[in-house]
Amino acid sequence: MPLDAAAGAQLGAALGTGALPIATELCRREVGAYMSSLDGVDDVVVACTQERALFAEIAQQKNSVAPLRFVNIRETGGWGAQSKNALPKMAALLAAAALPDPEPVPTVDYQSAGHVLIVGPADRALSWAKRLGSQLDVSVLLTGNAAGEIPQNREFPCFSGDRVAITGWLGAFTVKWQQANPIDLETCTRCNACIDVCPENAIDLMYQIDLSKCKSHRDCVKACGTIGAIDFTRIATERSSEFDLIFDLSDVALLSLHQPPQGYFSPGASIDKQMDEALKLTQMVGEFSKPKFFLYKEKLCAHGRNGKIGCTSCIDVCSAEAVSHNGNLIKVNPNLCVGCGACTTVCPSGALAYAYPRTTDTGTRVKTMLNTYAKAGGVEPMLLLHNQEQGAAMVSELGRLAQAGGKLQGMPARVIPLELHHAASTGIDIWLAAITYGATHVAILTTTQDAPQYVQALTQQIDIAQTILSGLGYEGVHLSLLQATSAAQLDAALAAIKPAQVPSKRGLFNVAADKRNTLELAIDHLKSFAPLKPDEITLPAGSPYGMVIVNKDACTLCMSCVGACPESALTDNANSPQLRFIEKNCVQCGLCEKTCPENAITLAPRLLLTDAVKELQVLYEAEPYHCISCQKPFGTAKMIENMLSKLSLHGAFSGNIDRLKMCSDCRVVDMMANKTESSIVDLK
Repeated sequence: MPLDAAAGAQLGAALGTGALPIATELCRREVGAYMSSLDGVDDVVVACTQERALFAEIAQQKNSVAPLRFVNIRETGGWGAQSKNALPKMAALLAAAALPDPEPVPTVDYQSAGHVLIVGPADRALSWAKRLGSQLDVSVLLTGNAAGEIPQNREFPCFSGDRVAITGWLGAFTVKWQQANPIDLETCTRCNACIDVCPENAIDLMYQIDLSKCKSHRDCVKACGTIGAIDFTRIATERSSEFDLIFDLSDVALLSLHQPPQGYFSPGASIDKQMDEALKLTQMVGEFSKPKFFLYKEKLCAHGRNGKIGCTSCIDVCSAEAVSHNGNLIKVNPNLCVGCGACTTVCPSGALAYAYPRTTDTGTRVKTMLNTYAKAGGVEPMLLLHNQEQGAAMVSELGRLAQAGGKLQGMPARVIPLELHHAASTGIDIWLAAITYGATHVAILTTTQDAPQYVQALTQQIDIAQTILSGLGYEGVHLSLLQATSAAQLDAALAAIKPAQVPSKRGLFNVAADKRNTLELAIDHLKSFAPLKPDEITLPAGSPYGMVIVNKDACTLCMSCVGACPESALTDNANSPQLRFIEKNCVQCGLCEKTCPENAITLAPRLLLTDAVKELQVLYEAEPYHCISCQKPFGTAKMIENMLSKLSLHGAFSGNIDRLKMCSDCRVVDMMANKTESSIVDLK
């Protein structure tokens, strides 16, 4: 890397630490400089990840108490065609690495005793059962047309069947299947009596009856005798059992989820994949834990009201099927959640929030990086958000290939990579905040690890954010989705991105825990310095902002929509027949539209930029209908008119139609008066 004393002074000035000494062979003959830094209690940031194991081992041997962090400034900036200009980026990465670790969150715990079910064709399943039997508690479920030979010794439980259904997670899988063959392998003693007596040779050493050959002589049933392993008339064919792990060797995985649950492995027919997954399988015994990645605020959820379903964004996007319908609310299964964060990205109300790291932690990292980059003299910064597995590997590969003298340019000096647990874990709140902090572009790198629904959701969210920025007059493309499968593709994509226009003054606000609060702060800042001053911006479908349009010819002011609105965007007026609306509160969940009995409501996504967005607007009002008895106002003329037209011919009302024109009090008085009059007539 092109680092020297001058570079150390520049980095130190940007970080406020004083000049930083530059080592040339820190991991070898200059390792003493590192060891001396471990003597104190201050944080130690190692700006290299290649020798992470060595540095961690040294710290452990020295019993150091100094918090130790690692950051890669070599492949991310020090190696590449623009490495001489990458010091501002290096300062940004170092500053972010020095930030405190995120606060701990509740954990999700798993316990596995190593009871594994191997599912698949006999030739694969039995072979792996023998290999894994010495390390794990193995059971086998044979599917398809069995071919092979079951061990005579009952080394492990063995079943056969089809229509296999798997639910659960590591340490708590439930497997159900249908016993399709007359021979129950778990009951069978492998005595071979059935094989000897079968006249069609329909039974072999797999101890399964080939029903295409069987002529139903039932000689095998008689030979089996009291063992009772063979039953052609078996009624209860459904079997089930519980397991800690699943090793699915089927050609087509039994679970088609893009993100299968922990403890489920499906290598298919590939020998190499089987070997890799089997190794992982043997390591999944014991107690395990992971962060609970999400926070759920029921009061903000716009999923349902009164049995009607509105927003289903989180359910639709989850590739692990961890989010499900739960009445008027949703339910997130923490054991199935893999922490992708896509549900929080698409949630319009902020009811779902990312917990580890929290949104505020990610916002602090973004702000710190961009502020440090600017302080170090960097211009036109760009953020590259990527996941910590394939994305991080691709970034590192790009740096290595650029250093090797190939045709690749490497990471541009202005591109600051930010590693996330998952590429889908940030949304328009973080993106727009980054634009206000000075980022001239935010790119999200997706890989083959990312489910199609994640790519679709990110594309939709990018469209919303870009529409807002373009509507405010900011020139250029501010956000993009990079779907790269190689370092060469990533190199070309990064080189093609041009800086877009940003506010002339960087935002000073911090990202808030509440998604809509952050959006309000970011949009207000963008609006303050915007080249254009529109009153409103029309947004794409699925946006979290918008208005409600009421068909006044159809609306009866029944207020069903008010009762359904989860965000108090729609309200009534206790003193007058009015439907009122606060646009700032509306999340465009659609519950009002689906609840309205007259189909009088439609949604119109838009971003209103005037003060009216916070004010109470009257969408529709009508003259009240007055009780024909006491003249007290109740309901509306249209409501009473509709009620009369629908109930006037009904037998329960046709004789007392005037009661429908009375308020509730007068209706009771009239009913009691008529009852008294009727009683007097009966006495006479």
